[in-house]
Amino acid sequence: MNILIKSATIIDSKSEFHSTTQDILIENGTITKIAKIIKNPNNFQEIRQDNLHVSQGWFDSSVSFGEPGFEERDTIENGLKTAAVSGFTAVALNPNTNPVIDSNADIAFIKSKSNKNPVTLLPVGALTKNSKGEDLAELFDMHTAGAKAFYDYKKPISNPNLMKIALQYASNFDGLVCSFPQENKIAGHGVMNENITSTKLGLKGIPSLAEELQVARDLFLLEYTGGKLHIPTISSANSVSLIREAKKKKLDVTCSVAIHNLYFTDDALNDFNTHFKVLPPLRNKTDVEALIEGAKDGTIDMVTSDHNPIDIEQKKVEFDHAEYGTIGLESAFGTLQRIFTIKKTIELLTKGKSRFGMNSTSINLGEKANMTLFNPDVKYTFSKSDIVSKSKNAIFENEILKGKVYGIISNNILHLN
Repeated sequence: MNILIKSATIIDSKSEFHSTTQDILIENGTITKIAKIIKNPNNFQEIRQDNLHVSQGWFDSSVSFGEPGFEERDTIENGLKTAAVSGFTAVALNPNTNPVIDSNADIAFIKSKSNKNPVTLLPVGALTKNSKGEDLAELFDMHTAGAKAFYDYKKPISNPNLMKIALQYASNFDGLVCSFPQENKIAGHGVMNENITSTKLGLKGIPSLAEELQVARDLFLLEYTGGKLHIPTISSANSVSLIREAKKKKLDVTCSVAIHNLYFTDDALNDFNTHFKVLPPLRNKTDVEALIEGAKDGTIDMVTSDHNPIDIEQKKVEFDHAEYGTIGLESAFGTLQRIFTIKKTIELLTKGKSRFGMNSTSINLGEKANMTLFNPDVKYTFSKSDIVSKSKNAIFENEILKGKVYGIISNNILHLN
């Protein structure tokens, strides 16, 4: 792959060319020259776009595609296409499939589906067999096969001893254990945040206490066992405070927040629109403000679209019976740009790579080209025409977003939208 990128503003704090506008020459997938003006005597393909910006390739730590078992929701092939169109050069794929991804053969299958793709697929294996929360899955075998973390997607580990053993066992091979932050006995049959809005709507609520008890428990376990813990998709102000204190103690913990939890409050559910039924639920304004502050000060390590395609039969039902989840890859960048500066947005979209075992390549001479091309200033209304996913359960439909993706360069492949 030989490409000449013309007049691109580089957004990469690890690059000596950060915040400057340069031409970038890529030969055989490697950056060989960066300068104000580069001539093109070899007639390489040129990329010129309005207000072109480039950054390190983006990473999403929590996506679901459905395959195997739920291909009606989406396939790995189309899911990776969705990620590419959305600017992501790597995604961590959750094991919430049928069968659940809980063996080395399953990991090998997932990896084989992403060969020769510009988007790197990082498989996440189930933490327990069939994600039932009873017995540990084949963690070491999956790690050897290429699993980057272990997580029972949206299913909390209710047995604290099992979580203790998981952290101790995985530490033998530097494995990353993920724990969904919810105490089900407190959450009960709730379907949205427990607040005045849930009372007005007559819907059962999930108190933030359900999340915070589980976060506190897991942090105590981590302090006892050592190991590496990732807490995905926190949603409350107290969770931010608990993790902030744990980091002060130098515990090896990271966390993420779903982008929709940074943007919407539970007031969005007034129309009983099931697109807004997500887990953890949308919280109140105080929680949203604390999450944004946590992302700004580094307490929250990364953001995720928490992309989860759900077929229409599971969404177009009464709110109580609808499935949790929204797609989010296509709207991720445009939403973050409504909340943060461009520099912070790119930081949040690239920061989680090392936690999931990826080398982070900067935009410097001699580096392999792994970058996202975009225009940060375009404003548009997100609509069904922007959705690439097979499922259309988009929480951001009809929202005004800011920023459009032009394409990605990764794995020696150029993908232009």
